[in-house]
Amino acid sequence: MSRHASRRRLTLVSLAGVGALSAAGLTLLPSMASAAPCSDVEVVFARGTGKAPGLGITGTPLVRNIKSALPGKTVSSYAVGYAANFSQTSAGPGATDMTNRVKSTAANCPNTSFVLGGYSQGGSVTDIALGISTRLGTGRTIPAGLAGRVKAVVVFGNPLRLSGRTIASAGDPFGSKAKEFCNTGDPVCGNGRNSAAHLTYHLNGSVEQGARFAADRISRG
Repeated sequence: MSRHASRRRLTLVSLAGVGALSAAGLTLLPSMASAAPCSDVEVVFARGTGKAPGLGITGTPLVRNIKSALPGKTVSSYAVGYAANFSQTSAGPGATDMTNRVKSTAANCPNTSFVLGGYSQGGSVTDIALGISTRLGTGRTIPAGLAGRVKAVVVFGNPLRLSGRTIASAGDPFGSKAKEFCNTGDPVCGNGRNSAAHLTYHLNGSVEQGARFAADRISRG
């Protein structure tokens, strides 16, 4: 057999082997399919109404400040996937996505703790995921068995306050873990008339306070 024919035969045999592995549901490149490393802390945050997909104007600096406050720990983040529409009908689906993220990450990463939070309608997303009833729909809630993995809850401009309630007033298992910010005059949470008050949580020190609160709760275990 010539050298060229021998190489061609080896190539065909190799390709046949790859095909057999693929048919069996296997892969020759396990590193490509491996999950991302588990972090010590994951911040799951829901942006406000009308904001572009992502962590938003409060979630982005909140995550950055939590990372700075926890230099000895790895901190990841997840932006809740939901419409954040102006009709305020997407909070329920957002809560379902927040809950599903916590459940899947908790199952894959048994040592990961969570910080949950949201801004504006994202606060309602958080409320519903925590099992607090609101006027903005329903969604899946975080199982009681995972409540201990949630170390802190931080919300900004949460519409829940318009009904005279807060996450803290809802009691256990999340009430004592919550830090809630509502600027004076904010129409979304404080029934005020100053629309600008709803847009300054990332500018007036609230985000930094929320990050310190979350980091302190995590450090205490």
